[in-house]
Amino acid sequence: MKKILLGALGVVSLNAVTITLYQDIKTGALYTTPGEGRIKLGEFVSKDEFAKEIKKDFAKELKSTKISSKVPKLKINGVHYLGFTHINYDDKSKDDISRFETRRNYFQVKGYWNDSDYVRITLDTFHDREQDGAQGSWLVRLKYAYIYFDNVLPYSGVEFGQVHRPWIDWEEHHGWYYRSVAKTFVEERNGAHLTNSADLGVNLKTKTPYFSSEIGVFDGEGYHFTGVEDNRKLSFEYRLTYHLLGTGERKPKPTSDTYADLSLTGQVNPEYKNSGDDFEWYGVHAVYNRPELLIAGMYADATNSDRPFEGKGWSVNTELRPTREVSVFGRYDRWDDKRNRVKRKEWIAGVGYTYNKYLKFIGNLFHIDPNNHLKDDEQLRYMFTAEVKW
Repeated sequence: MKKILLGALGVVSLNAVTITLYQDIKTGALYTTPGEGRIKLGEFVSKDEFAKEIKKDFAKELKSTKISSKVPKLKINGVHYLGFTHINYDDKSKDDISRFETRRNYFQVKGYWNDSDYVRITLDTFHDREQDGAQGSWLVRLKYAYIYFDNVLPYSGVEFGQVHRPWIDWEEHHGWYYRSVAKTFVEERNGAHLTNSADLGVNLKTKTPYFSSEIGVFDGEGYHFTGVEDNRKLSFEYRLTYHLLGTGERKPKPTSDTYADLSLTGQVNPEYKNSGDDFEWYGVHAVYNRPELLIAGMYADATNSDRPFEGKGWSVNTELRPTREVSVFGRYDRWDDKRNRVKRKEWIAGVGYTYNKYLKFIGNLFHIDPNNHLKDDEQLRYMFTAEVKW
């Protein structure tokens, strides 16, 4: 920056048209010619001319770094969940754990060949604590890789490749804004644990003011299934949403918008993971939001599924926003797990502070019912999170 400014000053002093000003000692009036009672102030240059030279030097400096692409426009962004966690165990023979974490690091690129059609790739780095023994590893995983065509049908576009599944991304942008703390109820391991957010397939997305939907056909196992996805039977998945206040065409801003939505979502997957077992579940979700509060709830049912997913349960969450920067939130999940014959129950409570549009700080408690033994007897988690978006 200093180099650019000095360069601009030099160019202006050599090439620009200057003007000499004189000031009357008694009145303070400015003149362009000398006279009695006037003192010389110096030589001055036009502000517009100086700004023009600055822009020229900036352009020269930026030309030294080039980004090239076969498409006319690229969009690059990232999301990071950085935190600290302390875990208490129900089993008193185990030592409690304290650790710093990079829970998720997403890096995303979109390449647009026109105003609305694009190709997207999203990479996800995460800590797999079960990899390479107790030490664990930070791994890179492909989250999304798809092409999107807009208006293939009226009000509808389509994703093809490794794409969004119909439910989770929608809930994270309408009903549960704390993915950096916990996954949604249908994905969370101590919740229903039925599905995840991405898979190989095709997803048709429709948006109108009062109705939106996502309907797709997928491999069914999800993007981080460790087995071979050679299905004979594909998965049909869907989300159908009624937007009571006509807000269905755009992504809402929770601290400034008011919306009310009622959704039906689910999955039908014969011979899931080539096991011969059918996998079927559905969920009903409702959310109401206004700038000062949010309340949402969901009921999910997988009682028609063969084990290991058979069960049913519900979740409710709320968020109070006394100011645009401060929020207080809570969530309760309950799942009747038929296979393990336990009722998985957990609750989350926390406080968030939005530092700016790029950074949010969150502190929360995460309590898991001690009768639920799916999380190594974990009972209480204290969490601090820095949620970064750029």
